Parts: sequence; C-alpha cells; structure tokens
Amino acid sequence: MAKAISAATSAATLKAAGYWMHLIRAVEDAGRRLYFQGRLPGSFYDGRGQEATAIGAALAMEPDDIACPLIRDMGVHLVRGVTPAEVFRHYLGKDGAPMSGRDGNIHLGSFERGTIPMISHLPEMLPVGMGVAIARQRRGLSSVAFGFCGDGASCGGVFHETLNLAAVMHAPLVVILERNHFAYMTPESRYLPITELSTRAAGYGIQAWSADGNDVLAVHTVVQEAAELARSGHGPSLIEVFTYRMHGHGAHDGQKYVSQDELESWRNRDPLDRWRVAAAEKLAWKDADQEALEHRVANEIEGALADAVDAPYPDADELRESVFA
Repeated sequence: MAKAISAATSAATLKAAGYWMHLIRAVEDAGRRLYFQGRLPGSFYDGRGQEATAIGAALAMEPDDIACPLIRDMGVHLVRGVTPAEVFRHYLGKDGAPMSGRDGNIHLGSFERGTIPMISHLPEMLPVGMGVAIARQRRGLSSVAFGFCGDGASCGGVFHETLNLAAVMHAPLVVILERNHFAYMTPESRYLPITELSTRAAGYGIQAWSADGNDVLAVHTVVQEAAELARSGHGPSLIEVFTYRMHGHGAHDGQKYVSQDELESWRNRDPLDRWRVAAAEKLAWKDADQEALEHRVANEIEGALADAVDAPYPDADELRESVFA
C-alpha cells in the first residue's frame, strides 16, 4: 500500500500545485490570444478546467518516470521542465523549442525531460508509453510510464489492447483517464454505456481508482499510490478522474453545442478556485499571497512571450536533420 502522506508534504505539494496550475492557465490564456490574433500556424488547444488533473499527476512523478501527455495536459510538460518560453516558441514554430520548430501545435515533447511527443490519433500514445515502461523494466530501472487519455479515446480498440497486454506483462504503466465528458463535439451520452469507466479495469484484472479531477490533492494522492504499486511490481492500473473541458476542442471550436447552464455549473467547480479554498485552509493563504503569485506568473508570461516572439525561425538548411529517411 502507499505510504501515508505527512501534513507537511501535503502542504508543500499543495503550494507547488498552486504555482503550476496558475502558470499553465496563464500560458494557455496567452496561447489562445496569439491564436485569435492570427499569429499561430494551426489551432491552439488548451486544458482550461483540467489543470488539477495534469498538475496533480505530474507532481506524483519521479525524475526517471516517463509521461505521454495529450492536448489537455500541457501542465505536465511544465512540471517536467519545459519552460513557458519553449512552449510559446513551439507554437510559433521558432527555433529553441523542444521540437526545434519542426513540428506543429500539439506535437510537443522533450525526451530528456521525460515527456514523449504525442501524435494526433488517440489513444495511440498508450502503447508507446507501455513499450517504454517495459523496456526500462527489463533494464532494471525503477521507472513508471504515465499515459493520458480522455473518455472518448477510452472507447478505442488500442485502449483495451494496451491495458490487456500491460496486465499480462505486469508493465509499470499508469493510465489516467480524464473524464471530461466530450469526444470532440460528441457528448458522452452517445458513446458511453456505463457511468464509471474505472469499472472496466476489472476486465483486465488490474487495480483502479476514481477521483475528483478538479481537486489537485485528490488526483495527486491516487496517482502517487498507483505509481508506487507499479514501482513495486504490481503492474498497471487505471485512474478515472472526473473533470470538465471548459473550452471547445480547440480555439477554433466555439463550443456552441454546450449549454451555458452546464458550463456555469462546472465553472463553479473551477480547479484554481478549489485550490485557493484549500490553500486558505491548509496554508493560511491570504489575499497578499494570491496577489504575489499572480504577479510572479504574469511577469514570467510577459518575459516568455517576449523571448518567443523575438526568437528566430529554424534555419532551412537544417530541415533534413532528425528525419528518419
């Protein structure tokens, strides 16, 4: 079983989570502005409303772990060491980004910092994460792979195949299923026959958890427990976190298919607001602390944007570098 988390550790995690959640929201708000200003090639995808899921999970990872974040999980990249300036450089197609300006919008990753660039088709990153987990396991490394997917992706065949094979091979894989209630524009009522997707884990003989995906400490606790079990040889697990996608699929999606009443209901459960309530209770967080945090984040975003806008584009003569064939 997972070790009990001390009050001091919990408080430190909560404080760190507050910084990272505010930072990723500010990064994504700035990215959306760049998109609407017509300055980005392609669209922009954000995880507004799902910050606690990405940050809670990322803070449970250890240095040698590997993650396969998706379009709502940019916070994972930040926690793992990708800077806001690098994120902006990536979306602007500039040099000095993790992909060196050679790939667009959502295909972001940094191998040396433990994140694998995603591909657009979902849930095809799950077997990639599983493969890395098994390879490291065979080399005797204490490393866990963290795969992310949404409830729509969980209906794909690759999702089931990966969990089945991971169970057979006792792969140290933690799958975090972000129950945000939509597959692009399709509501879950049209593709889900059950209320809790975590119950599917029984069919693979693996452990499962459900958690409030808008409560960062709740997410962190279950992900940490699943990771410790994977590290100790107990194989894969499935974590379902209930959250909500507050924006459309991408910045190009006006989300007109969602009622304002439904959005308002989830707006009242905003993970940043939930964090501030918890911080007031557990950290004696004051208005001055909040102002200082927001000022710090705003300054970081301003500097990162200036860096990315002024950065050069990749040299065309280097176009063929890193190409397989």
